[in-house]
Amino acid sequence: MSIAVLGSGAFGIALAIVLSRDGTPVALWGRDADDVRGMQETRKSGRRLPGHDLPDSLTVTASLSEISTETTLLAVPAQQLASALAELQIRSRALVACCKGIDRATGLGPVATIEAAYPAASAAMLTGPSFAADIADGLPTALVLATRDDQEGARLQAELTRPALRLYRTDDVIGAELGGALKNVVALAAGIAIGAGLGDSARASVVARGFAEMTRYAEARGARADTLHGLSGLGDLVLTCTSDKSRNYAAGVRLGQGKAPEATTVEGLATAEVIATEARRLGLDLPLMRAVADVVRGDLDIPSAIATLLARPVGKE
Repeated sequence: MSIAVLGSGAFGIALAIVLSRDGTPVALWGRDADDVRGMQETRKSGRRLPGHDLPDSLTVTASLSEISTETTLLAVPAQQLASALAELQIRSRALVACCKGIDRATGLGPVATIEAAYPAASAAMLTGPSFAADIADGLPTALVLATRDDQEGARLQAELTRPALRLYRTDDVIGAELGGALKNVVALAAGIAIGAGLGDSARASVVARGFAEMTRYAEARGARADTLHGLSGLGDLVLTCTSDKSRNYAAGVRLGQGKAPEATTVEGLATAEVIATEARRLGLDLPLMRAVADVVRGDLDIPSAIATLLARPVGKE
């Protein structure tokens, strides 16, 4: 096998399908033996991403011992990435995180989490505006491949790019990590605005002011502003704040309606708390993200959060 995808959620399945469609041997590993068996027997994509045939060159397995590849994509939630890396014995030259968020326990992004667990491997991250269903359907999607080693980045870019899956590479790992993580917090805020009945104009303001906070925080952490202005920041932000298919936006809508989120994986909930704590340490003014964190922690209800933000003094753009 030349490529492995660890994680048989919707995004992992979609990546495995699109990467194997041209005949490239790809191994998809899943922890749920019943799900794996079902995909093996039916050659269908399964309950997490229904409606897709599995290419002949895609192998589905529940055994890591069957996998030995040069490149492994890690399609697991950001809050589970560290534990997965500690548990799994991965034999690959390059490990590519396919998740967005900041580890609540360590404060590390996906690339830094890989580097801490596998210092000898080439660590990278695949991020940007993308829904699993669009990728599996073969719809045009552009993503960012972030790695500190540009030579390795060029190799991975050539290996993973497909006609409808265009990868642009960057060595601004911090910018890519934070763009993918911070946009989830803003998406929660945008969803809250709609769920609370504040309207589309309010959502647009949330997105614009949220993007300013994203850029302010990322630059303070050493990221380049142009990275946030690209696919991994602004591009992902636009998608996540405007589509009902976004888990973070949908969770925000429910919060705004006074309900609990339905999705089990809503990365922005954990990221909001991490960013609020770090922003205080850095002395950064991030009122929107702080309000989201206060709501997530239960320290502030939605009406009070809205009133607090609207009571802030106006200033220059």
